[in-house]
Amino acid sequence: MKILVTGSSGHLGEALVRTLREQAHEVVALDLVESPFTTAVGSISDRACVRHCMAGVEVVLHAATLHKPHVATHSRQDFVDTNVTGTLNLLEEAVAAGVRSFVYTSTTSVFGAALVPPAGAPAAWVTEDVAPVPKNIYGVTKAAAEDLCQLFHRNQRLPCIVLRTSRFFPEEDDDRSVRDAYADDNAKANEYLHRRVDVEDVVSAHLLAARQAPALGFRRYIVSATTPFSTDDLADLRRDASSVVHRRVPHYAAEYARRGWSMTPSIDRVYVNARARQELGWRPRYDFALAIERLAAGQDFRSPLARLVGAKGYHAETFAEGPYPVE
Repeated sequence: MKILVTGSSGHLGEALVRTLREQAHEVVALDLVESPFTTAVGSISDRACVRHCMAGVEVVLHAATLHKPHVATHSRQDFVDTNVTGTLNLLEEAVAAGVRSFVYTSTTSVFGAALVPPAGAPAAWVTEDVAPVPKNIYGVTKAAAEDLCQLFHRNQRLPCIVLRTSRFFPEEDDDRSVRDAYADDNAKANEYLHRRVDVEDVVSAHLLAARQAPALGFRRYIVSATTPFSTDDLADLRRDASSVVHRRVPHYAAEYARRGWSMTPSIDRVYVNARARQELGWRPRYDFALAIERLAAGQDFRSPLARLVGAKGYHAETFAEGPYPVE
């Protein structure tokens, strides 16, 4: 099968290309940045480039984007050009080429302000039914691109699946208070409880979405590690997260103590992947319980694919205030 992967030099793009090549698919890999995982260097905002890459393609996995780390270094127009116009170019050329499945990599950042409950309120239980309230140009343009996918399904009958992925980047946290309070692995392990996913699981979600898009038509799914929590935990999570984790994953405490790690005192949102598991048959492997099991065995809690892809960074330069400047 001939598959177009956009953003092929990025974290997810490389992971997708590696996996698809192992499965002997013909991969057209498009990115602005040359790499061993890119076969066509160019921009998705260039219609002629997109048309050339789309020839004979059956499936599009659209991961190319300007990310949150670019908000302070790129203009709003740059975000519109890449995330909106680039997606429109791909959708129109996909229809013209007779593509049978279009999978768009979105982000839980589209939820924006809807993610943070008022002070004293329980943690937010974030499903696909939560209405997005984007809070920066990144979230706005990703939400707009999602709506374009829905439009092309409705009017051109292009099967489109939107995957709202939670955090899978390996770079250190952009929040200085998090960096100061926790070792990097400690912070990321905590996030598997409610807002992180391994890139290997993200790849499997994309491949399932591509396979099932013709039957499903249009869907949006949250792609995040399976949480051990339920709605009964939400009030306690906001007040005393460690007590809830002790109830749900009690064996974590000994491993954290051995490493001198600490649990976050409060969790304000929980991403829920139930719909993706039910409708796509997605079975994410990497969650908090597995992380604890692997740590106790002296193993890295990341997947082999995540370790292979590694950290890439988002900018050529370095910044004194963190991995990237925050707007």
